[in-house]
Amino acid sequence: MTLSNEALAKLVRPDSVHKRVYTDPEVFALEMKRIYGKAWVYVGHESQVPKSGDYHTTQIGDQDVIMVRGADGAVHVVYNRCPHKGAKVVAEGDGNTGKFFRCPYHAWTFKLDGSHLSLPLKNGLEGTCYDPAHPDFSMKKVARVDSYRGFVFASQAPDGPSLRTFLGGVASSIDNLCDRSPVGEVEVAGGVFRVMQPSNWKVFYENLHDTMHARVTHESSFQAAREEAAVLGEMPFELLIMDGNGEPYEFWEKLELRAYHNGHGYMEGIFDPAAATRDAVSREHFESLAPVHGEERARAILGMNRHNTVIYGSGSPHTVFQQFRVIRPMAVDRTLVEIQTFRLKGAPQKVFDRALTYANLINSPSSNVMPDDVEVYKRCQEGNQTDGGDWVSLHRYLGTDQVLPDGMVSTNGTSELPMRNQFMAWRQYMIEDEAVVAENHEGANRAVA
Repeated sequence: MTLSNEALAKLVRPDSVHKRVYTDPEVFALEMKRIYGKAWVYVGHESQVPKSGDYHTTQIGDQDVIMVRGADGAVHVVYNRCPHKGAKVVAEGDGNTGKFFRCPYHAWTFKLDGSHLSLPLKNGLEGTCYDPAHPDFSMKKVARVDSYRGFVFASQAPDGPSLRTFLGGVASSIDNLCDRSPVGEVEVAGGVFRVMQPSNWKVFYENLHDTMHARVTHESSFQAAREEAAVLGEMPFELLIMDGNGEPYEFWEKLELRAYHNGHGYMEGIFDPAAATRDAVSREHFESLAPVHGEERARAILGMNRHNTVIYGSGSPHTVFQQFRVIRPMAVDRTLVEIQTFRLKGAPQKVFDRALTYANLINSPSSNVMPDDVEVYKRCQEGNQTDGGDWVSLHRYLGTDQVLPDGMVSTNGTSELPMRNQFMAWRQYMIEDEAVVAENHEGANRAVA
C-alpha cells in the first residue's frame, strides 16, 4: 500500500524527522521512484568511456544502467535490459562492447545508443507487430542525459530543470576540482574503492556536513595519529590528514555551511591564500597553474578551502583531494559507496600521488577512519528499529539560518542546517501534492512555535 501524501508529510518536521524515513522499506521504494526517478543523478565521468564502444555500468536508484560512448562520440545512458526476454545485456563493470551491444541470451543486437540493430531468423517474426524502428524493440534510453565539465548526469524524468539549474551553487565545487588542472580537465584514475554500508543512504549525506561528530567518532584515529607523531617528532602528511578530525569545537564552529535548493550544499573554511605554497607539492602544483591563470587566479583556485560538497542523490565531490564519493542506495538498510579518485590532467604526478594517499588512508575499506563512520551509521540503523523513540533531532541552531536568494547559510559551523535542507528537498520530491507540502509545513511550524 502506497503511503499517502498526508502520511509522508507527517514524517518531516522543521526540527526533526520520523525514524521511518530510515527504516521503512515502503518509504525506500517510494524514494526510488520519486527522488531517483526525477532528480539528475551522477552516472560517471566521460573519462571512464574514452573510446567508441567503451561502457561503464552503474545505477540510478534501483535501476541498472549503462553509460556508453557512441560511434558519434556522444555519451549515452541506457537501461541494462534487452527488450526480448529482459536479460541484462552486459555484466557489471567496465569494458568495450565493440560496434554494438549483443544480448548473451538470443543474440539480439543494438547500436551503441541502444536502438535496435538486428536479430537472428527474422522470418520467424513475420506477421507480428515486430518493427525494428519501434522503441519497444530497442534498449530503452534514460529520458535525459547531460554533462557538466565531464561529469555525466542522467534523469529518468522527461521534464524538469536543466542540469545546470539543478546543480545551482554546488556547480562551483566541480569547477574548482577541474580548475585545479592546468588544462581544466580531470580523469578517473587509480581504481575505485567500494564499501557496502549496513545503513540507510540518507545517513551518509547527513554525516558529510555533521561537524559535531568528527572529534567524537574519530577519536581513536586522530589520537593514534598524534601519538605516532610524538614518537616521530613530526607530523607527516599521512598523520596530518587523520589529525584534522581532532580539531577543537571552536574550529568547526568557524566553518561555513551552505545549503542550496534540491538538498545540495557544501562545507567551507576561510579562504587560505597560503595553501598554494604551504609545502613542496603545493608549490609545484601552483607553479603549473600560474602560467595558465596568472598567480592571483592560481592562488584563488588552490586557496578555496572547501570540504565535503553534497550533490543530493549523487554523492560528494571533494575538490582538494580530487575524489567523488558516489552514494548508491541498495536497500532501506544497505548503501554502496564508491570512491572515485581523479587525476588533474597536466598537474604534477605528486599531486595525484597525494590524492591516492588520502583515499587510501581516509576512504578505503582498510582505512583507520572510514570504519568509525560505518560503525556509527550501523548503530543509527539498529537504534532506529527499537522502541526507544520515534523522532530524530535536527534542532541544532534551528531558526538562525540566514536566507540567500538560492538557499541558506549557517550562522555557526556546527548547525544542523544541512540536514534540515536535505529533508526539505526530500519532502518536496516525495509529496506529489504541493498544497499538502505547504499546509503540513505551516502546521509543523506552528507546533514548534
